Amino acid sequence: MSIISLITGWPGPSGFGSASTAEEVSEGIDAANLTAIVTGGASGIGLETVRVLAMRKVHVIIGARNLEAANKAKHQLLEQNPAAKLDVLKLDLSSIKSTTEFAHNFLALNLPLNILINNAGVMFCPFQLSEDGIELQFATNHLGHFLLTNLLLEKMKSTAKSTGIEGRIVNLSSIAHVHTFGDGIRFNKINDKNGYSDKRAYGQSKLANILHVKELTRRFKEEGVNITANAVHPGLIMTPLMRHSMLLMRLLQAFSFFIWKNVPQGAATTCYVALHPSLKGVSGKYFLDCNEKRASSYARDETLAKRLWDFSKNLINSSYKV
Repeated sequence: MSIISLITGWPGPSGFGSASTAEEVSEGIDAANLTAIVTGGASGIGLETVRVLAMRKVHVIIGARNLEAANKAKHQLLEQNPAAKLDVLKLDLSSIKSTTEFAHNFLALNLPLNILINNAGVMFCPFQLSEDGIELQFATNHLGHFLLTNLLLEKMKSTAKSTGIEGRIVNLSSIAHVHTFGDGIRFNKINDKNGYSDKRAYGQSKLANILHVKELTRRFKEEGVNITANAVHPGLIMTPLMRHSMLLMRLLQAFSFFIWKNVPQGAATTCYVALHPSLKGVSGKYFLDCNEKRASSYARDETLAKRLWDFSKNLINSSYKV
């Protein structure tokens, strides 16, 4: 997508563009037989994603760290759409224990799982470690979603097999994935405060989101699994995610107002990739403004994707003490 398309909102090959909203890209889709999990679904574009999926009759489970806020959001959505099927479960993706408990609690509901939207995240945090001793942006944005996805994969596989309906995994990445550390991922310095940059650490975690779907896709094809995995950049949207750099973002917005999106536009690419029938069988791709976009060279590196997968598994195993 060119800067002209971004500014004007002109549609790309998909028929949609930067000005498209989540409602517009999912118009006419009846998803009454689908169940989805949306992490971070209590605010921002996550909440809009939940609202639109519920509008399309998807049964949505909201994974949220703040249960009070999530339940309040659920009740507001039910006031707007009394027929919506919504549930809330506690989920703190920075915690291996919480992520594991969420997966177990979801599986105990004995529901199918067609769509997993890994939406939640933190952005531009000062250096800090999670309760498991892992740098917070990497722990929350990548590792938590990596673990959650792995814990739910068998459920997604069995759902796809029993229903014949393609499963879809959507990772929210960012164009910020191009602004990372020198080797893409600081494997030997993930938790090192020396040389830490909040912006590059964020970019690293967003690069990891794309590499994650690349390796998932390779494994799905190898196994012949009827599930796809794709990454999306939602665009520049002023949401609570930017709380660590709100002043900087507002200054940036003042000088680049023409490329910023509102929340309904910000949720469009997520809903498009999660629901649109034109993407059946499409996997391992990176989407911007509802159109496929070429990601960075690091993001296309299959060897790096495989290394990240193994590193992530080992990091979880070595960090989590039962």
